[in-house]
Amino acid sequence: MTGIDGARERRVHAGDVELCVAELGDAGRPTVVLVHGYPDSKEVWSRLATRLAEHFHVVAYDVRGHGRSTAPRPLRGGFTLERLTDDFLALADAVSPDRPVHLVGHDWGSVQSWEFATVGRTEGRIASFTSMSGPSLDHFGHWINSRLARPTPRRIGQLLGQGAKSWYIYLLHTPVLPELAWRGPLGKRWPGILRRVEKVPGGDYPTPSLPSDAAHGAWLYRDNVRPRLRAPRADAYAHVPVQLITPLGDRFLSEHLYDGLEQWAPRLTRRTLPTGHWVPRTRPDQLASWITDFVESVEEGRTRTAPRGRYADRFGGRLVLVTGAGSGIGRATALAFAAAGARVIAADRDTESARRTAEEARRGGAQRAWSETVDVSDERGMEKFAERVGAEYGVVDVLVNNAGVGLGGPFLDTTAEDWRRVLDVNLWGVIHGCRLFGRQMAERGQGGHIVNVASAAAFLPSRSLPAYSTSKAAVLMLSACLRAELADRDIGVTAICPGLVNTPITSTARFAGVAEEEEQRLRKRAARLYGLRNYPPEKVAGAILRAVVDDEAVVPVTPEARGGYALSRWMPGALRRIARVKPRL
Repeated sequence: MTGIDGARERRVHAGDVELCVAELGDAGRPTVVLVHGYPDSKEVWSRLATRLAEHFHVVAYDVRGHGRSTAPRPLRGGFTLERLTDDFLALADAVSPDRPVHLVGHDWGSVQSWEFATVGRTEGRIASFTSMSGPSLDHFGHWINSRLARPTPRRIGQLLGQGAKSWYIYLLHTPVLPELAWRGPLGKRWPGILRRVEKVPGGDYPTPSLPSDAAHGAWLYRDNVRPRLRAPRADAYAHVPVQLITPLGDRFLSEHLYDGLEQWAPRLTRRTLPTGHWVPRTRPDQLASWITDFVESVEEGRTRTAPRGRYADRFGGRLVLVTGAGSGIGRATALAFAAAGARVIAADRDTESARRTAEEARRGGAQRAWSETVDVSDERGMEKFAERVGAEYGVVDVLVNNAGVGLGGPFLDTTAEDWRRVLDVNLWGVIHGCRLFGRQMAERGQGGHIVNVASAAAFLPSRSLPAYSTSKAAVLMLSACLRAELADRDIGVTAICPGLVNTPITSTARFAGVAEEEEQRLRKRAARLYGLRNYPPEKVAGAILRAVVDDEAVVPVTPEARGGYALSRWMPGALRRIARVKPRL
């Protein structure tokens, strides 16, 4: 029995070995071949393969000497890249004799797939290649040589950094010791190490063949690493479109290894994920989305125009939900994610403004964009909204809780109804979003990020903004608590604290304790003040994208917000004295 649910298993003869092959999906569709790494077997793909099989004919095979494929005899010299290429060609002829296949490789599966994608004898048999956590040994060799030839401090630091990450390669070149370790204590403890260190879920992986897989697989390194690094090929150019997916938390490979990769792969699309090395196990949904989009674009003969906005490698194809997206910071944030190629859901209680934002997002580079009408203060409405989003669009990767209302005026003039209104939107709206969409992220188990838009008012006391400041201070503390709770689930939480930003919130803000005529006058004065300050919401949107990329906890935006945040930490007494001053408004 194969460890991949619903797969059909067969044997393919490849020279001196027989390969165990698992197939899923309709054989009439484009074929996607999954090549596993070390010390894995084809079951490392089980979570991804079933997702891809909804669209493609998916083939996963045990590399020679692994899983249920036979091992060459003798082992030495039986795992060269030339032999592995022979295996691939035999497999491709068996599973897709009339059409080129789409390669997907991870770890050593990616290393050998780079060989497949760059040698002349495979031209016409490969349509595209998606690489994860495994560089070409030829490119690696040239990367080392270029840094030794021009040894700047930065380049030497990169060499030393990758040298430290490559500690395991030195051990695998030692005789006998790796085999003893894998067939002994390391083989027994490896599943637990993956769960604790890499947060890899259990189930059908690793398989019982792990000790022998790892012992045989040591020859992948011994047969190839030193010869290729000493004499890398000068013609190692990819003859197919390449999608590079880089896990930013990879403990074994530096992202700098791929600097200048466009020289070797001219048709290159870059993607990044904030996760560890075993990305096929930890992020199957995002991989399935990216691979499906990439393969379909090649099959349709489209000239692939990857988003060129900043952070396109990080957010391309990711699902982003922004509340309060009809105007101001929410609109700017939705458009910033759109420019990075995200799929954007623009939500607002104003149907027309949400629709306009979604249209602009589509024109601005969003892979897809939708508008939704929702009142974030309505608990039942938010529950139905979250159910609908999950069913129609999938689990949100980035949630931006931005919807908010303004309220000024002294505490003693602020009615209970005023308090309910501002807390229902500014605090409960954030609570509803975090609770409902955060739970979906947690249950999916593939990470995510929540951004809660608070305010500099969260840490700047003011006699004129007691209700508004209280609501935003609560959002700031909620964000800190959530960040601590969700960290183990790889869900980041950020509180954004803007200062005076030129948005329409001033035209809708309410002022307690004054007549309607006076309230209109105060709104105009506030709008004029914010207009004179003229800090654009686009800068806040840029800060939000940076905060997600860098997983920042608290981000004060605008100089006055940063100054106020520093004073709140180091001179809180001064802020309390300033708060007593009656503002001109």
